[in-house]
Amino acid sequence: MLAAVTAVVGAGTCFVVVLAGCGSTSNVGSTTSSGDATGFGKQICSSAGADKPGYTNGVAKIPGVASKLSGAGSTFVAPILSVWTKNYASVGNVQVAYQSIGSGGGVKQISAGTVDFGASDTPMKDSELAAAKGGPILHIPLTLGAVVPTYKVNGVKSGLKFGGDTLGKIFAGEITKWNDPALTALNPGIKLPDEPIAVAHRSDGSGTTAVWTDYLTKESPSWVSKLGGKDRSVGKEVAWPVGIGGKGNEGVSGVVNQTEGAIGYVELAYALAQDLTYGQVKNKAGNFIQPCIATVTKDVEGLQFPADLRTSLTDGSDANAYPITGTTYALVYQRQTDKAKAAALANFFSWVLTTGQDQASQVHYAPLGKDLQQLAIGQVKKMTLNGTPLAA
Repeated sequence: MLAAVTAVVGAGTCFVVVLAGCGSTSNVGSTTSSGDATGFGKQICSSAGADKPGYTNGVAKIPGVASKLSGAGSTFVAPILSVWTKNYASVGNVQVAYQSIGSGGGVKQISAGTVDFGASDTPMKDSELAAAKGGPILHIPLTLGAVVPTYKVNGVKSGLKFGGDTLGKIFAGEITKWNDPALTALNPGIKLPDEPIAVAHRSDGSGTTAVWTDYLTKESPSWVSKLGGKDRSVGKEVAWPVGIGGKGNEGVSGVVNQTEGAIGYVELAYALAQDLTYGQVKNKAGNFIQPCIATVTKDVEGLQFPADLRTSLTDGSDANAYPITGTTYALVYQRQTDKAKAAALANFFSWVLTTGQDQASQVHYAPLGKDLQQLAIGQVKKMTLNGTPLAA
């Protein structure tokens, strides 16, 4: 059966294609009470593009910057980071080359010191931090985004409802047909076909996977049991019981797009860019929530962050919170030794956290809320050059 096949599919969608569709709002929900064109019904979502916080609290611009920076990691953040790097090249005169290789790769490269910054959608573990070549690593939140269940089922539009344990059972291989009673009970009035479910998941070390499995671990005892306990059911890489592997958000998008009966998980921007159908997910308050900028922002309102900002963002308590939400952390060494590179890093991330936040909603990411944005600026201010604070 297709759902039980294990394979690896390369990232077949180039970045240009991903970005070409990012301006689309065709799948963003309406506010009509009788249901909208995609099946989400009345929710707090509206057309993307209006959320521009206008932050101006960046660090003072540092002179003498390097002309080039290198980064690698998260595919989750790649669409908005591509926008940022393109725009910053014009205003900051710095070329930022970013490799979209997955969060696991980003952690490995920054730990080895082969890039100027990494990017990960899940915090580094204590053991990973201890192994980093250049000392303490700062976690700087950049933006907020939704990880969404995306599917290809003939005749079924966006808006299919999923609960956490139902998703856990699907990805554990315990629900194998689209017309399973658990799915039909959540979606009365929708005719689901008697066809096999083909699970698609990441084949690489992935922060998107870490966000997804963090939610499944919180909400699905079946998933935790199948994986052998909570120490094995969450992370950048897990032992998938079933499924087809795709490299990067691009690869999973490609698998779903090409496979009838498929279900996978990708960052919302990829689903919109590829015109994939995607679902709504039940949150802690018992509401089925459409993923969008407004509901992603709700997930972190009132959240208390630890001093190093390493925390889980899934399963927010607000009644309108989309429950599978994550942030991408820039991973930067606190102790910098190259003056030009250090200045370029501080200036770039200061710009991303101020002017750059106004650009996030253009490609369906949520800007950081005021409290988290201030904390992120505080992380930039912790950078030092040969022991001296780099930025004011």
